[in-house]
Amino acid sequence: MLLMAFPVIYGTAWREGEQDSRTSCCCSLERFPRNRHSLPTKTLSRRSRRRSTPDSSKPTRNKTRRPLPANKVRTAALQLPDSQLRSGTPQSAGTPPPNPSPTTPPTSITTQITTSFAKSLSNLHTTYLDSYILHSPLPTLEQTIEAWEALCALQDTGKARQIGVSNTYDVQILEALAAIRPVQVVQNRWYERASWDRDVCRYCKEHGIQYQSFWTLSGSPKLLSSPDLTAVAQNAGCTAPQALFKFAMLGGVTPLCGTTNETHMSEVVAASSLDLPASTQLDNLSKLIWG
Repeated sequence: MLLMAFPVIYGTAWREGEQDSRTSCCCSLERFPRNRHSLPTKTLSRRSRRRSTPDSSKPTRNKTRRPLPANKVRTAALQLPDSQLRSGTPQSAGTPPPNPSPTTPPTSITTQITTSFAKSLSNLHTTYLDSYILHSPLPTLEQTIEAWEALCALQDTGKARQIGVSNTYDVQILEALAAIRPVQVVQNRWYERASWDRDVCRYCKEHGIQYQSFWTLSGSPKLLSSPDLTAVAQNAGCTAPQALFKFAMLGGVTPLCGTTNETHMSEVVAASSLDLPASTQLDNLSKLIWG
């Protein structure tokens, strides 16, 4: 089942100790605004269209994820009947526990994923997810394929409508998974030091896979201050971050954005309607990023 495509994805995680309306309403949610008025503190209660939460409650980089209160999920569902829920496997899926008991048999990858998925359904108080993502490839291709087959089985039940992978930078892995079932979503770092994940982006575009980028701005500080991008932004009457987001969209990339600043959020969402006039500097950016 194909899901509606959105130009920009807004996402954030619950942070321990924060009590503002954004985190208290939206712990670990990805929100996909449809217009410039959908700001971080208002998305659940007003115009957010998609939501996502990892199932793990373990902290990552000072972020502690917690289940969303049932009343918040149900309120959002009532207000947004066409909203979409997304989640993913925990980073530890497929790896043994740190201190395994010699008398306890290891838990299979399939069991870990199905248990994780059930926990996501419970946390979100829903019977299905619109999208479920494998956090990253496992240590071996065989293990990764087993994990992918588990996601396929969840999709076959109708409880995961779309499946995909994250942190996957080898096209051969995507090809191996496609032999079982085509990947529908890829979430990867898209930044200058990794040549903007050029090969995977090209593969996704050729095969109709939605490529979702993170580190879109923070991973490319040199590009953001470059004369070419500055000129492109000036020609379009926008900021350099807006120009880069729009450039990514034109290349088939859906940027992920996690800003907590409402002004920046408005600028990000407005980027989808920008026009980048043809110029030598725009051509230079295309050659630099896409080769």
